[in-house]
Amino acid sequence: MVGSSTAPLVLLDGDLTVIAASASFFTAFQINPAGAVGEPFLSLGDGEWNRPRLRSLLTATLSGAADVDAYEMDLKSERLGGVRSLMLNAHLLAWGDGADLRLLLGISDVTDARASEKLKDDLLREKAILLQEVQHRVANSLQIIASVILQSARQSRSEETRGHLQDAHSRVMSVAALQQQLAASRLGEVALKPYFDQLCVSVGASMIRDHGQLSLHVDCDDSVVDADISISLGLVVTELVINSLKHAYPGGRKGRIIVSYNRHGPNWTLSVADDGVGMPTDAESATPGLGTSIVRALAHQLHARVQVADGHPGTTVSIIHSPIKVIDLDDPTGWAV
Repeated sequence: MVGSSTAPLVLLDGDLTVIAASASFFTAFQINPAGAVGEPFLSLGDGEWNRPRLRSLLTATLSGAADVDAYEMDLKSERLGGVRSLMLNAHLLAWGDGADLRLLLGISDVTDARASEKLKDDLLREKAILLQEVQHRVANSLQIIASVILQSARQSRSEETRGHLQDAHSRVMSVAALQQQLAASRLGEVALKPYFDQLCVSVGASMIRDHGQLSLHVDCDDSVVDADISISLGLVVTELVINSLKHAYPGGRKGRIIVSYNRHGPNWTLSVADDGVGMPTDAESATPGLGTSIVRALAHQLHARVQVADGHPGTTVSIIHSPIKVIDLDDPTGWAV
């Protein structure tokens, strides 16, 4: 059985002398079968097997004090072309009345496997370095673009053009804030609280002239979402905050905008609430603009619905994702998210 094994096997006695070995063992390690049987295992070849640690493990296995299970060692041999990585398994065999000890030693050459693993690790490490470089370049590019847009907005004499450029600047900064969060995340997930905080700082820096008059606040739980979902949520927050800053506080009114996010299982609600002048009543002002269209499209992408409510004062716009309905105990006839 040992001799016909396709895997390298060696049968040893209690003195670690070779009783039999498979042809695959002799071939793999370039050992002459004629001179191996009856010889000490540790003296085979050019003596490369004579390792104190290996001797101790095999001796301990023969005594029943230890097991050699997936033991890795490097076999150094010029005859074999240098260093080979091996995995050894040794088992004590019951033989006759137990007076004669037998040890079955299985040997696997894992050199190629370890080389492949090292190559994979090296490629992953190189990929991580390249990704960091790309993220750094993207961050710099976004900052440059945002600066150019803001500079153009300040130089524009047209109030309408200035407003469009400021909106574009805020949108670029929202993407830059997301990029920073993604760069800091190793698992491709984004914590929403710090992300929304940074997002509001970026939007406020470009659109709020007097932070004593207008302020942005974030009320968010400790939710963490996938990066692709965070992109949509971030763009929704940017659009809704921009809309509130543009329309809710005419004539230099004071105010406070609150961005909130709360999750209950698969259900979640993202809302932006202001305490401004409220929703417009005239038909022209109530006509949906680009920002509203963007928010509706993003909500559809998130499988959520948009809800607009009068905040008394102000307006609250909520993006509600509720695949599971919960019964309201105060009103058993209805449903509550």
